[in-house]
Amino acid sequence: MATIVMRPQMSSNDWNDLSPEEHYVIVEKGTEAPFTGKYNDYFEGGLYVCKRCQAPLYRSEHKFPSHCGWPSFDDEIAGAIKREPDADGRRTEILCANCDGHLGHVFEGEMLTANNIRHCVNSLSMDFVSHEEQLATAGKTLQKAYFAGGCFWGVEHLMRQQEGVQDVVSGFMGGHTENPTYREVCEQPTGHLEAVEVSYDPSIVSFETLTKLFFEIHDPTQVNGQGPDIGPQYASAIFVRDDSERQNAEQLIEVLRQKGLHVATRILPASRFWKAEEYHQNYYAKTGKTPYCHVYTKRF
Repeated sequence: MATIVMRPQMSSNDWNDLSPEEHYVIVEKGTEAPFTGKYNDYFEGGLYVCKRCQAPLYRSEHKFPSHCGWPSFDDEIAGAIKREPDADGRRTEILCANCDGHLGHVFEGEMLTANNIRHCVNSLSMDFVSHEEQLATAGKTLQKAYFAGGCFWGVEHLMRQQEGVQDVVSGFMGGHTENPTYREVCEQPTGHLEAVEVSYDPSIVSFETLTKLFFEIHDPTQVNGQGPDIGPQYASAIFVRDDSERQNAEQLIEVLRQKGLHVATRILPASRFWKAEEYHQNYYAKTGKTPYCHVYTKRF
């Protein structure tokens, strides 16, 4: 799970001024039109805060696609949400616990996620703060690591769950063409591998820990493929940026070989990383599906 750096909350004297539309929702307890909100189909990594007082409400990991027309969350930051019976007596209203701003309503028993709860929230009630913005405020700097282990959907999904990882982007690395598309990588000899760019806080998680996790979420013995996905673009590789990363990767590969694994993972120099099309980003969070060729297997 990504570690969240909380932004300072405002006092009532410094609450944000609201637009008429925001006042209607937050103060008058209105509802924005379905499928119109800024965050309805938004799945970037970060923190959702109250529009009026900036109190943290939800982490991006809590968000899921419910297709109901409003942003949906199946969990909350502890102590952030207040519940009250709605005026109609049929629903439960949710409010910011810090300023009593109206957020929306909460529903249970729909079986949409394992938590079996849905916070249905108006986009107008929230602001979004990216991981990069949070860390910049805290005076921290992220490091980046690059891994290729088959379909980038699964590698991205499982890497996101590591504490200290702030963001993971799916894309391509190692080829010889500029700005490749997914179709070109799959159908033409561009030389690129499906890869992920992992942004992490080195004060929380190390490159070694990330590399161990990489070896445990895919099969490093499979050549030019991962599970049912076969092709050179699905090969296993670690793209290193310096001698320290190379040495670290080599040592871990040697450990696996001593355990009897015929490791096919290559260690390659990092090159230009090209971000894949937007529909590939955070794919499993957007679709509600689960990885079909990546599972965790403890190896260390």
